[in-house]
Parts: sequence; structure tokens; C-alpha cells
Amino acid sequence: MSGVVVSQNSPIGIFDSGVGGLTVARSIIDQLPGESILYVGDTARGPYGPRPLAEVRTFALEILDELVEAGVKAIVIACNTASAAMLRDARERYSVP
Repeated sequence: MSGVVVSQNSPIGIFDSGVGGLTVARSIIDQLPGESILYVGDTARGPYGPRPLAEVRTFALEILDELVEAGVKAIVIACNTASAAMLRDARERYSVP
């Protein structure tokens, strides 16, 4: 992740396994209208619910890697299944709040 520049103008990254997280994005936009949003909905592999947690963990960390590489200043995980599968790993792996 070298060379990634994060600034006040960097977007907030929002991740969900589908489109349900769009309501979270809408709420953030409503409360923080000056912020940019980078939304990733993994509709190709979602829903995550019926998948094994190890697989969900892999998918979710891949997407978070992409968000961090894109230079987001914060990450919102709007997927309960993904949070359960990898939140501890994400906190250890990334310095992005």
C-alpha cells in the first residue's frame, strides 16, 4: 500500500455484499453532504449469508484492500456477515479507521 495518499478530500469507502448498504451511503451523504463516497457492492458474489465464513473473509478483505489502495480515509462495512467474518482481521491489517 505504499504510495497511497490519503487526505481530507479522500472519499469514505463503504462496502456491502450487495445493494443494501446504499441506505448506509445515503445516510452518510445526508449527514455529511460535503464528503465523497466510494461504494462497493459485491453483487457478483453476494449474498454472503449462505457462504462459509472463511470464504466471506477472503472476499471482504480483497475488497477492503481495494478500498485502501484507492486511498479512502475511512471504511464503513455495511455488511453484518462480512463484519462477523473479518472485522478483527481488518482492524489489525489496516490503519484506516
